[in-house]
Amino acid sequence: MAREAGRALAFAVPGDPELTTGGYLYDRRLAEALVARGIRLRHLRLGDSFPHPDARDMADALAHLGALPRDCPALVDGLAYGALDPDGVARLAAPMVALVHHPLALEPGLSAPQAQAMAARERANLSRARHIVVTSGHIAGLLQETYGVAPERISVARPGFVAPNLRPVPEVPPLVLSVGLLARRKGHDVLLRALARITDLDWRAVIVGRLHEPETVAALHALRAEMGLAERVEIAGEISQPALEALYGRATLFALATRYEGYGIVFDEAMGHGLPIISTLAGAVPETVAPGAGILVPPEDDAAFGEALRRMLNEPALRAGCASAARQAAAALGDWAAAAQVVADAVRVHTSAE
Repeated sequence: MAREAGRALAFAVPGDPELTTGGYLYDRRLAEALVARGIRLRHLRLGDSFPHPDARDMADALAHLGALPRDCPALVDGLAYGALDPDGVARLAAPMVALVHHPLALEPGLSAPQAQAMAARERANLSRARHIVVTSGHIAGLLQETYGVAPERISVARPGFVAPNLRPVPEVPPLVLSVGLLARRKGHDVLLRALARITDLDWRAVIVGRLHEPETVAALHALRAEMGLAERVEIAGEISQPALEALYGRATLFALATRYEGYGIVFDEAMGHGLPIISTLAGAVPETVAPGAGILVPPEDDAAFGEALRRMLNEPALRAGCASAARQAAAALGDWAAAAQVVADAVRVHTSAE
């Protein structure tokens, strides 16, 4: 493995880097792999209020980045980079490399004026980045089509994958597992409505995810009660990694009715555990979920999602075929060293002194 001989790199990430979301998991694993390459990584923790920073967090972020010398490039998570004041970004001396998990302007729930303002800010900041790293080909295409970014300014560093060391023992009745931030974007409300359509079948479900939007969490609990699912669906919230691994090992299938994904590390995890997948044709999901590994339906369609769940629970041959395709796809996934190499190469080539 090529090493970087002590090359310095600042890695700026907003909020608590130990949060258990796909984006933060990506950042942590990438940081570990960069250090393993010999890069001298300097962690910059930016404020918690990004991507909608208050005045203090905005000023602190620009001060941290502005203090970097010209010969120390910064890899800045897009959750912050896209939200920074463009005039402040223009004054930064150190070369910036943006790490875009998904465009902030595409986050569901923004009003049209909010989305337009966010898109304008992201477009301005991306134009000033020396290079842009994205987590999927889907996001690369979005930046080209929607933000006018030239393809040669983008590198794709897909998430790495670590194969689980666990023998699956599916429980009875079948366990439907869903893993995703408790936020509207993840579509857990659609999943609940879909599950309400198959109460004639024998199953139970667990929804795992960090409590991100209090109003969404409250709405999910209310909808679960309204649908009569309180005894069959557990909204577990955030749990430990060992507990999550145990659930993957006991699950019969994985279901996430997401409204949008820039990549979706949880799909790699599900495929690695040999789980058939039910999800949507949203964002990067069709790119991430291997052909034959599951059933994808239009987002927001609880009837189609429910029918996919019914088929997967009722048809053992379908489940077995999807599980086999999932395991084969997971075996071909790259590791975090490969992702780190893409990032290290991008930083070296595109931030050299002019």
